[in-house]
Amino acid sequence: MLKSIKVRDYMTSNLITVKPETELFAAIEVFLKHRISGTPVVDEQGHLLGMLSEGDCLRGILSGAYYEEVGGNVAAYMTRELEVISPEADIIEAAELFTRNRRRRLPVVEHGQLVGQISRCDVLRAVKEFAQHDNQGKFMRPEEYTELH
Repeated sequence: MLKSIKVRDYMTSNLITVKPETELFAAIEVFLKHRISGTPVVDEQGHLLGMLSEGDCLRGILSGAYYEEVGGNVAAYMTRELEVISPEADIIEAAELFTRNRRRRLPVVEHGQLVGQISRCDVLRAVKEFAQHDNQGKFMRPEEYTELH
């Protein structure tokens, strides 16, 4: 049953993050270098303060272009109102949050600390692996089955 699959099993825990004082163009360089479209913004203790997306960066660039002062720090442009999910939440809860809020990623927070991030793609991967389990109800890893065409 899909409700038995936990966010913890599919989240990314080795995250690229930025600090609120990071310059906007430095954050953009991080996005380009690592080929990511968004990242959590954390303080020195690893507490989640916000999320910075490509869209936030574009808004920052446009805003700066209008006032002829492009730049600033991440804190000025990050999204502060966040919906987070627990690592113990089930994959269906994550899917519901994604469809309700039209987000691409959700920060995973446990005891006030950022412990990971789950994306819509991670949820799809979980569902695909669940659908391709073997007869004993065990989950098969991607290397155990061939891609469907």
